[in-house]
Amino acid sequence: MKIVIIGSGNVAYHLAKAFQENKIPVSQLFGRNENDLKFISDQLQIPFSTNHLEDADLYLICVSDGSIGEVSKMITKENCLVAHTSGSLPKEILEGNYRKASFYPLQTFSKSKEINYAEIPFFVESEDEQDLELLKNLALKVSEKVMVSTYEKRKYIHLTAVFACNFVNHLFARAKEISDSQEIPFDYFLPLIKETTQKIEILEPKLAQTGPAVRNDERVLKLHEELISDEEQLKIYKIMNESIKKMYEL
Repeated sequence: MKIVIIGSGNVAYHLAKAFQENKIPVSQLFGRNENDLKFISDQLQIPFSTNHLEDADLYLICVSDGSIGEVSKMITKENCLVAHTSGSLPKEILEGNYRKASFYPLQTFSKSKEINYAEIPFFVESEDEQDLELLKNLALKVSEKVMVSTYEKRKYIHLTAVFACNFVNHLFARAKEISDSQEIPFDYFLPLIKETTQKIEILEPKLAQTGPAVRNDERVLKLHEELISDEEQLKIYKIMNESIKKMYEL
């Protein structure tokens, strides 16, 4: 089976690397950013092009959500399988006379960060049962966690991921603003962050909650609010504490 990966960003890089590590050949990398494509190509020894899209049996589109529809029009081969890697778009966003699918890896990707690909959940969807089996088997060569998912289910998977990853990382960034303002090394908070994330591997998040809001410690909450001079930080602090209080009916 000939596989072409379209894109040159974080998802394209890690998907190509995961395939390479599991001896799944990729025939070509295709995209518009020559520098990024060359970086991936040099790292993984996969040919790339910015102007000639090879014929393939499977095209994996790893571009931003807003570009998937336009990029999908570039695939003119009929009766091939095309899958996007978005968590928030239906397979019907793909525009072409080919078989449509989605191949969604649930992970946050950065090129500079190594990942254990065997731990990444993959969610697959296809119009055709044979294609579904093909995508499942492909994902199972990379990961032990593979699930068939409809678009309706995948929307909620992506929403959950935003809460669990994007929002949490934003709070890390806001926390670093505070520590930086007081010249406190953010590294000192990493053991706390590590313990927090590891704890929910054995406890439900609701049972793992600690802090002044869950204790309804109004003295500490008031003190913190007085310390925060940044309007956005204060807004976040109040909203998060109110949410915690409501969850525990305080």
